[in-house]
Amino acid sequence: MNTGFIEKLKFNDDGLIPAIVQDSRNGRVLMMAWMNRDSVLKTVETGRTVFWSRSRKSFWIKGEISGNVQRVKDLAFDCDGDTLLIQVEQEGAACHEGFRSCFFRSIRSEGNGVEVTEPRLQDPESLYKRK
Repeated sequence: MNTGFIEKLKFNDDGLIPAIVQDSRNGRVLMMAWMNRDSVLKTVETGRTVFWSRSRKSFWIKGEISGNVQRVKDLAFDCDGDTLLIQVEQEGAACHEGFRSCFFRSIRSEGNGVEVTEPRLQDPESLYKRK
């Protein structure tokens, strides 16, 4: 695997870079997560999204527990090299709360209200009982 691209990326002081995950079929933003150098390389190598958990200090493969995997179709970085855009084929819910996208709430009424803008696909409890 050619890894020369990794030198073009700018990781923050914690060694992380934000990754925006987008549905390759319709452009919907599904989620945002953090990656480190190794998780970027594992994502390229496996074709599945691999992120870095800041709280657990460990890797997590999207869908490893829930079964809602993300198959990478394209991995790009912005002009500054400090943000990734990963287009994926999403299977099931991307959000740990059971929604297709983590961005399922919109602010309404001049900031006084919040509206859930998409249906919940799965009960969040069922997402993590598979293993």
